[in-house]
Order: sequence, then structure tokens, then C-alpha cells
Amino acid sequence: MTNNIFADLRERVLDALRAAVPGLPDEVAARVEVTPVKDPAHGDMATNAAMVSAKAAGRKPADIASALLATLRDDAMVASAETAGPGFVNLRLHPSALRAQIPAILLAGEAYGNGTVGGGLPTNVEYVSANPTGPMHVGHCRGAVVGDALANLLAKAGFAVTKEYLINDAGNQVVALAWAAYWRYLQALGTTLTEEQFTAEVPGGLQYRGDYLVPVGENLRAAYGASLAGPDATIAAPDIWIDPVRDFTVDAMMQGIREDLALLGVVQDVFSSERKLAATGATDAVIETLRAKHLIYEGTLEPPKGKLPDDWEPREQTLFRATQFGDDVDRPLRKSDGSNTYFANDISYHNDKLQRGAKWMIDVWGADHGGYVSRMQSATKALGGKLDIVLCQIVHVLKDGEPVRMSKRAGTYITLRDLLEEVGRDAVRFTMLTRKSDAQMEFDIAAAVAQTRENPVFYVQYAHARCRSVLRAATEQFGAETVAESALANVALDSLDNEAELTLIRRLMSWPRTVEAAALAREPHRIAFFLYDLAGDFHMLWNRGRDDAALRFLQADRPAETLARLALVAATACVIRSGLAVMGVSPVEEMR
Repeated sequence: MTNNIFADLRERVLDALRAAVPGLPDEVAARVEVTPVKDPAHGDMATNAAMVSAKAAGRKPADIASALLATLRDDAMVASAETAGPGFVNLRLHPSALRAQIPAILLAGEAYGNGTVGGGLPTNVEYVSANPTGPMHVGHCRGAVVGDALANLLAKAGFAVTKEYLINDAGNQVVALAWAAYWRYLQALGTTLTEEQFTAEVPGGLQYRGDYLVPVGENLRAAYGASLAGPDATIAAPDIWIDPVRDFTVDAMMQGIREDLALLGVVQDVFSSERKLAATGATDAVIETLRAKHLIYEGTLEPPKGKLPDDWEPREQTLFRATQFGDDVDRPLRKSDGSNTYFANDISYHNDKLQRGAKWMIDVWGADHGGYVSRMQSATKALGGKLDIVLCQIVHVLKDGEPVRMSKRAGTYITLRDLLEEVGRDAVRFTMLTRKSDAQMEFDIAAAVAQTRENPVFYVQYAHARCRSVLRAATEQFGAETVAESALANVALDSLDNEAELTLIRRLMSWPRTVEAAALAREPHRIAFFLYDLAGDFHMLWNRGRDDAALRFLQADRPAETLARLALVAATACVIRSGLAVMGVSPVEEMR
């Protein structure tokens, strides 16, 4: 027996199927599923075993389904088995089989739901990877939460997960950042230059004007004095200051980003530097690797229809045969000046992940990078890797239905720290996971802190707080040892026969399958949905107990029934904590 009752029933179904269809091919057996039924009136589970095996067996699905019924009806876990539709089999579990899940939960604790579907596969999840040109903002927040929850989810499902951040510290944007920090440095030195005079000397103009660079300029003055400036705090030759200022500023920005991520509860395992990787010659090396596979050629691309992309030039270029791996067109790897394209650098970075042992790579990107997906997947496929992309749509922040004003410190956007200070980490993380990542969402600050059923984080945390309040009261009545999870795992549960109680147990037992399905689909929002539904089942039972004395959790004159319900309450709290841990949200002991 495992903690996944759906997996256990699948093995029983497969045994029955192999008896009914001797010599069942393994590839057919692999397609057999046992899933929850859509309508509880039809049972607890359904299997497609008869449907998927009919062709290989040369028999009608209904005939195989009849053979399955004869075996499954004799299974001690199965109360009833019936055919449905063209050959599905619906199963209703015996109440004793349902109740048996409670001690399994209590003995496993928060580890309940830990799966093996990942098989220890080394999996790299890269997320956030914001350019280090300013503070984290709300646009980064959703990808950070989705990526972190996804990594937690995959780890719970049995994958060996590495959480990674790519520092985009190469390219024109960090040069522009260095100029902006240099301006703040000159200001700290007391320059007489006006911003207009300074901007006239900046290639491309002064791009980053937020006040967040003022402390960087002051720290540059403290570290270097006036050594990086010209006479009277004027502009010195860039070759004197550009490298130290760039490196100093990127480090300062990354320190702030790490601090903001930590406030969000995000701590990544690896921070990779794009500039350091490029300095090793890795990009040129991976181009030669692809050339050796005959996937590089010199040619001229046809002009694309519509708006021309930045990397298209009407000349002979070094091209990657991306179309051999599913992309629309072949892609350039070198610019006209002989330098490598961003795409080439990205290929090098993903190849570096492969060289570090990643067998599955998952990147969490903003939806504005959607057009980049096919080329990146084609390149990693050419290198023998597997890459999946999770896209996150934009978030609109509202307060009482009105757009929130931009941050003065950042200059142009709402910072992540602004949002966290307003509503708190738990509300931010949970709310960001209440929509599928590729769906646009509105984050209403007032709704995120409201203490109503419509606020999912409150509703779920309130369920956990109610569980804990019952257990605290029970501790006073029975003593801590009696109410310990290990002790409750051994109490008699036969009295749990009310449909509301069995409904709650059915929800609890679906947690391991939810973890597995959500992990394989790369959809952490399913965990938020599960917890909301679980909280609803518990609150319903709580409310039933207020109206029906026989369903109250604590009954002094019925200790056996009370202990059985306490086991159910403790199991519910365990599963809520297990789910919140995946989401990176803290369970609360009591609501204030």
C-alpha cells in the first residue's frame, strides 16, 4: 500500500485486467488510469481499463468491463462496481477503505502526498531571472511565486529539483545601468553638471532614473572616492570607470533582489552569471558543437512577414537549423559585428545546465517572451535536452477596484516590496496562485486582506485555525498524549459514517493524486484550488456540527466518537499544512 489510494486501486485494476486479458502489452497497461469521477453520484473512482485494452485484446470494451466487474466486486476495498458509457467502470469504495486513509495521513504527517512519479529526475527550474537594473516589481512577482511553488511541487512529487536564477549581467542593459549609476556617483561627489548635460554624453540617453540608484552612487563614492571621476566631478573616460561601476552596481542590485525575494519566501539554489559564462568561451564552444552535428550553416534568411524582428538582417549569417526541430525558421547566432546573438548566449546557458546534470529544464517566463519559446526548445532538443516553458501573464494591481499608483522610489512601477508591505507574503503568494499562470489576473489589495470566504487565503487559513482550535480544546479535555497525531492514528474510526465526514475523507485522500497530476502538468495553481475545496468541505462539516449536536467535534459523553472526529480534524490540518508548504504559505494557529 502507498499513500496514494488511486495508485493502489490502479494496481488492483491492472491485476484484474491482466487476468481478463492474458498477455496484455506493457504499453497498453501504461495507459490505464484510475481517476476521480466527475459526479459523486456515480461512485468514487472510474477506470478506462476496458476502453484502452479492447483493441489489443480484440474484444469489445463492454465484454472486458464485465470481466473486470466480476473481479473488482470481490475486492475488500470496493463496495460496488458498475459499468458506465461505452466501457468505463465506476468504483465506489467501502467506507472502511475511506476511513483507512486517516491513519495513513496522520502517520505520514506533512509528508503525506510525497510521490515517486519524479523518480529522482534531476530537474532545473529557472525563474525570475530579472535584469539587475532595478528593484523587483509586481511584474516579476507572479513568475517568482509560480516558479517557486512549481519547484516545491515537483520536489514533493519526487523530482530532484534545483532552483535557479540567471543574472542577466551582459549586454547593453547593464552598460546603460552603469551610466545611470555613474550619474548618481557624480551627484554624490557634488558635480556641477546638469542631468541634461550628462544625458547628452550617454550613449542612447539616460535610461534608469529611479531614486533606487541614489544609494548606489553614494556607496560608489565611499568605495572609490573621486578616482572614477574627471576634474571637478565631471565625466571621466568610460574605459576608466565602466567595468568597476557596472560590476559594483550589478552586485548592489542583486543584493536588493535577493532581499526582496527572501521577503517573498523565495530562496534559490544557484545564481548563474551570463557574463561570466560568456567569458569562458562557452557560447563559441556550443556553436562548434552544433556545427559538428551539421546544424550550423552560412546563409541568408527570407524577410519575415510583418514587423521585422531585431535579429533579422538581409545578409549572409551564421544560422542554426532550428526548423529541423520544430521552429518556424532557422535562427541567426552571430550579429553583423561578429558578436554572438542573445539567442546564442541562451543556447550556451541551457547547455551549461545540461552539462551540470539537468535532465529536465523548466523556464518560467513572462508572456511577452512567448515568441521565443519555439526557438529555445528547438535548440535544447538539438543538444539532447528537454525544455518546457511556463508563461506568466501580466498582473494588474488594484485597490478597491482602482489601479494602484506607481512607486516613487522605482519611478515607473509598483515594487514587490511595496506590495508585500501592503498585504503580506502569504496573501501575495496564495493570491498569485489562484489563477492559471497564462491567464491575466487582477490583484485587488482590498480583496487579498478581506476576511471573507471570497478570499481564498483567509478561507484556507481559517480552516486550519479551526482545526487547531478544536485540537487545543481537545488537549485540555483528553491530554496532549491522547490528542497527538501518532495516538489518533490508532483510534477506532467506525463512527465516521456521516456523508459530510466521508466527503471530507474523499477530499483528503485525493491529495497525493493532486500532487502528482499538478506536477506533471506544471500547474501549481491546482494546489490552491484543492486547498480551497478542502477548506470548503471542512467548513461545511463545522457548520453542520453547529446545527446537529451528533456531529459536533467535542462531545464529553461520547469519547470514542470524539476521538474519531479528532483524528479526522488532525488529518485535515496535516493535509492543509502539506498543501500550504508547496505554495510557500504559512499555516496559522488562530485567526485574529
